Amino acid sequence: MLNLNSSEMSKKRILLVDDEEDILILLETVLIKEGFKNIHKATNGVTAIKVGKSIEPDIIVLDIMLPDMDGYEVCKQLREFTYSPIIFLSAKSDDIDKLLGLSVGGDDYVTKPFSPKEVAYRIKAQFRRVDQIKQNKTSEVKLIKFGDIEIDEIKAEVTKNNQLINLTAKEYQLLLFLVKHPKQILSKELILDRVWGKGYEGHLNALMVHIHHLRQKIENEPSMPEYLLTQRGLGYKFVPGGKS
Repeated sequence: MLNLNSSEMSKKRILLVDDEEDILILLETVLIKEGFKNIHKATNGVTAIKVGKSIEPDIIVLDIMLPDMDGYEVCKQLREFTYSPIIFLSAKSDDIDKLLGLSVGGDDYVTKPFSPKEVAYRIKAQFRRVDQIKQNKTSEVKLIKFGDIEIDEIKAEVTKNNQLINLTAKEYQLLLFLVKHPKQILSKELILDRVWGKGYEGHLNALMVHIHHLRQKIENEPSMPEYLLTQRGLGYKFVPGGKS
């Protein structure tokens, strides 16, 4: 596992969005102690979107309950120009709320009350996974092709019929993991462990939502997938030549 050094952490741009000033101050204090320095804050959705466009954050911690618009709508608008990881904060712990957050483009979900150190851990985990992709790049063009889909590992880009597909960081990581294990039945628990990391074994719904999103973006008929197949009771399987 990659470890972020102090220089890397200090450069990471973090956007914290919450209408409670005390929470923002607490999170900022803990993150500074952890080595992060480039921290920006917003107390409402309009400001969050404005700051997001201005600083192009590397990660966003976003509260769902905001005074002017809910975090789900803020996330949708942020996803129009950034695909950096988004971690939701919410006092709601129901699965339906978590699924809604993931369905609009969120990458992780932390329930209030929470430990600020847990949020810092989640942030570092997201950075490690993004940086792992960059570390694996080589100076040579590294392409993966199947059907009309092409994955460029150097640019961390996916295209369909030569048109760029906008994937979130987590969607890209999930697709890459599946593609690199072709024709293998991968259990949901294994995928969660490898893509989300330790401690996410129970987030099966999160995986289902991300598989659904990937099918919507890469499959010709999402309701009848050719590449990302469900193996009932077992997990998922990637078939590079299409469903056989």
